Amino acid sequence: MSEKALAYLKENRENLLEKLNGFLSIPSISTDSEYKKDVQAAADFIVTYLNAIGFENVEKQETAGHPLVYAEYNQAGPEAPTVLFYGHYDVQPTDPINEWISDPFKPEVRDGRLYGRGTSDDKGQVFMHLAVFEAYMKTEGKLPLNVKVCIEGEEEIGSENLYEILQDKKEQFEADFAVISDSGMAETNQPTILYGLKGFTGIEITVTGPDHDLHSGMYGGAIRNPIMALNHILASMKNEDEVITVDGFYDDVEPLTDAERKLMEQAPGEDFVASTGAPSTVSEKGYTAKEHTMGRPTFEINGIYGGYQGEGTKTIIPSSATAKITCRLVPGQDPEKIQDLLEAHVNKVAPAGVMVEVKKEKLSSKAYKVEPNHPLIIRAAESYTKAFGKDTIFIRMGGSIPVVEWIEAIYNIPIVLLGFGTPEDRLHSPNESFPLDSFDKGMETLVYYWEMVNK
Repeated sequence: MSEKALAYLKENRENLLEKLNGFLSIPSISTDSEYKKDVQAAADFIVTYLNAIGFENVEKQETAGHPLVYAEYNQAGPEAPTVLFYGHYDVQPTDPINEWISDPFKPEVRDGRLYGRGTSDDKGQVFMHLAVFEAYMKTEGKLPLNVKVCIEGEEEIGSENLYEILQDKKEQFEADFAVISDSGMAETNQPTILYGLKGFTGIEITVTGPDHDLHSGMYGGAIRNPIMALNHILASMKNEDEVITVDGFYDDVEPLTDAERKLMEQAPGEDFVASTGAPSTVSEKGYTAKEHTMGRPTFEINGIYGGYQGEGTKTIIPSSATAKITCRLVPGQDPEKIQDLLEAHVNKVAPAGVMVEVKKEKLSSKAYKVEPNHPLIIRAAESYTKAFGKDTIFIRMGGSIPVVEWIEAIYNIPIVLLGFGTPEDRLHSPNESFPLDSFDKGMETLVYYWEMVNK
């Protein structure tokens, strides 16, 4: 079966790229209400394509926000596995628009890359799956396994309605395993199994002193400065060795095994100094930078503000100061428990003379990890290697994809992250692009994988 599907993809490559360009031309920006009709148009594109391929029960399910597209293919028989394929058709805004070399919604090929918003995240990767399904149906009249499709339009705004849908319609979306292509490879043309993601949570701390800004000469020495108080709190939460000093923070952390540390050591490592411009790397004492980013929790201050920000000097004691904090979590850690620990620490160390308020981040998720030697992961690695001609590497990522944790929590099924993006894709930035080599080899990988999992 694979030979015919692969031949179809090669023979129809230009037609498929033209169809993809039409998809990419729709400005489906979910964050901006001005693009609501365009988001609907992108959902309609997928509905039309799935119907043309031959999927059954194709639905555009309306939500409290943007629609979700659902479809089924159940003709592979009861003995064949069922996969839940997840992706998203919404994209990030294009700002700053003046930094784009070409129109973000007029796809353009330059130097072997397809440029445009959504080429990598996630329209291009979603389209690759649909094209492979098309290739099978056009050449064999059937798919090698049963498929359920879940393509949403709210990933870029936190998948606000997805969890409720997956939970309320559990039977409809139920499958033996899930596949998500919304990630990437460690290096261009380096097949990469992403077997773990970090969880996410955060808090916002606001310290308030006087009910209005005060003259620093008249009140300095009598009234606590909220910025100074906030800095005191923040400085007490992580030390110079990058160790988080909040009581209980590490209690439930799943330790890195020797085998995992070896996998991380073997994986290609980003030159953090070269890519960021920082003078040097820092990491938790006892761990390398790769180990820390992949497999240890983090605590970061994302923003801090208060007091006078204008030119020159304004001699005040500010009324308040605020800091935004996020933590990336690892297996074993519960986001709500971490929020409670952070809040307890803030209240414990807050100095006298100020009031402290802690707001907890609503969108949180647990970390996800599947064993690298799981049969579905091994077959994915073999498929990658066959298509790219290089041994597949195994890594964990410091980022978070909440839907992964939701699918695991609701359905208790393994999730395979088959990503084909590259570090040069400039996700969420001007001049987003996707290498055509990944487009071709990625579809080849999917053809091999769908057949391997049905053996």
